[in-house]
Amino acid sequence: MKYSGIGGQAVIEGIMMKNKDDYAVAVRRPDGEIEVKKDSYVSVTEKVKFLSLPFIRGIFNFADSMILGMRALTWSAGFFEDDEDSEPGRFELFLDRVFGEKLEKVLMGFVMVFSVVMAAAIFMVLPMFLSNVFEIFISSDTVMAILEGVIRILIFIGYIKLISRMEDIRRTFMYHGAEHKCINCVEHGMPLTVENVRKSSKEHKRCGTSFILIVMVISILFFMVIRVDNVWLRALSRIILIPVIAGVSYEFLRLAGRSDSCVVNALSRPGMWMQGLTTKEPDDSMIQVAIAAVEQVFDWREYLKENFPETDLTGINLETAAAAETAEAGA
Repeated sequence: MKYSGIGGQAVIEGIMMKNKDDYAVAVRRPDGEIEVKKDSYVSVTEKVKFLSLPFIRGIFNFADSMILGMRALTWSAGFFEDDEDSEPGRFELFLDRVFGEKLEKVLMGFVMVFSVVMAAAIFMVLPMFLSNVFEIFISSDTVMAILEGVIRILIFIGYIKLISRMEDIRRTFMYHGAEHKCINCVEHGMPLTVENVRKSSKEHKRCGTSFILIVMVISILFFMVIRVDNVWLRALSRIILIPVIAGVSYEFLRLAGRSDSCVVNALSRPGMWMQGLTTKEPDDSMIQVAIAAVEQVFDWREYLKENFPETDLTGINLETAAAAETAEAGA
């Protein structure tokens, strides 16, 4: 495996792929055709060099991912909104009157802030309160920290299991699998065709699911060392330390994505197992969407020539061009 620099996420009936400052969102429209939007997004870590330092860049890259992800999700959702005419309610009219053209950005910001607050409450603070129930039986702070971490992981697994029962989420997980399979395909030296993508792995070391698991594991190590007796100060410490834990976790994930050492691969394995919950095998139509997104932001042929010169690209240009035409026709 050789690092390519591309990454992405699943959206509603589609995939967003990013390479450097360019990103593309490809969506399978209700009429069966593939719609692709290409744009650019400059990370805050590029604008402010101080924020690109190790252990600092992690939290800001996470924020960038949320912002870009919301943009991609909002655009993809536009193809599946209810077209029936309906009168806006009083609250909608009030918001439109107050914020005007900025309403969409305001709502997007509110959703992101609300999501972060709820995630911190459910996955960081709630496990602490649940583990406190066992304090009367357990006197060891180390065991309590491990117990809190186990509860945190179990809550996350339960949450994923619960939402995966929804049909739309299951399809999103299939697109998530297509995203990983495309990246694995090129990073393992294979031309980006539907056949090659289909036989590639749906797990990848740089996945956000792995990042979440790494955060949970590293939080156990942090809370073994940082001990606070007062329960409310302890809850506050869980929130305050989130940026620090995220920064450390990001550095490991970044290393994992660039290293093929046995140690790194072994440490990455639990995160890749966890991806079994958030990635599913895609069908060929989903793979076509993923390929369409990749080809807008990444010259995989040049990448293969440079990193895998032994790869035979003869006839590939014609094959992928035909595949692209088939995909756009909604086959």
